[in-house]
Amino acid sequence: MSLPLIVHLVDGTYELFRYFLSPAAAFDRSAPEELRAVRGVVGSVLGMLEGGATHLGVATDHVIESFRNALWPGYKTGEGMDPLLYAQFPPLEDALRALGVVVWPMVEFEADDALAAAAAMAAADARVDQVVVCTPDKDLAQCVRGDRIVQLDRRTRELRNESAVRAKFGVPPASIPDWLALVGDSADGYPGLPGWGARSAATVLARYQHLERIPTLAAEWDVSVRGALRLATTLAEQRERARLFRELATLRADAPIGADVDGLRWRGPRADFAAWSGRLGTPALHERAMTLATARAAEATERQAAGGSPSRNS
Repeated sequence: MSLPLIVHLVDGTYELFRYFLSPAAAFDRSAPEELRAVRGVVGSVLGMLEGGATHLGVATDHVIESFRNALWPGYKTGEGMDPLLYAQFPPLEDALRALGVVVWPMVEFEADDALAAAAAMAAADARVDQVVVCTPDKDLAQCVRGDRIVQLDRRTRELRNESAVRAKFGVPPASIPDWLALVGDSADGYPGLPGWGARSAATVLARYQHLERIPTLAAEWDVSVRGALRLATTLAEQRERARLFRELATLRADAPIGADVDGLRWRGPRADFAAWSGRLGTPALHERAMTLATARAAEATERQAAGGSPSRNS
């Protein structure tokens, strides 16, 4: 009997920020300052593999700006980002590739788009039992599908399936872009519509699902919302802006990732990972990766020798 095939997709941008801002990392002098966050992420991803992850991909914002900046002038940019953090994106991508992990460094699109595209690709493969998108970003909640595509916050260990998304936001995953359009997303740099808050947007969208289905007149709403007349008037006057914000919030499942599920299977580190482990001040990373790769190869050989069918994870 083969083990469940679970695909893990990691938000490398979030992980890099997380380790860069980690107080523990600030006091760690074993890695050079310009690679300290890189070491944290690489060690964390290796820990996922040691914990049982077999098929894994990491998406990064190689360039912070994307096609969305042309749609909305206030959309997030790399302005104000600590240069020490920004400079760690390329070495992170190189170090993860040396570890043997598939990396999607996004330029025209964003890391979130790559995660959405990879989640759709993996979920379409009948061999896959579950896709775990590792990020706390609320944008990615739109990708959740039942228990098949779920979202994991690796810091808090909170796992969100479709029912958990509904419980948290008050709307199903398919309505998340509409919800963000009304509420706004300060992290991404668009404000939403004046007066619309998380609760009012959730109440209305739980009934109507998408912007187009919300009646123009508040008198036609069959849900009770405080300030409905003012909210309906604002939406009627700024409907085009709401559609634009929804476009900003909608992740692009057609982002170029150039990989299938088989391509995400970890097969061990490349030869240059030894040098990267040295640069990161942690030679033990290479030793751990080699030990894991050897153990997995031995397990696969044992299964084949026993006459069983090869595991989907081997």
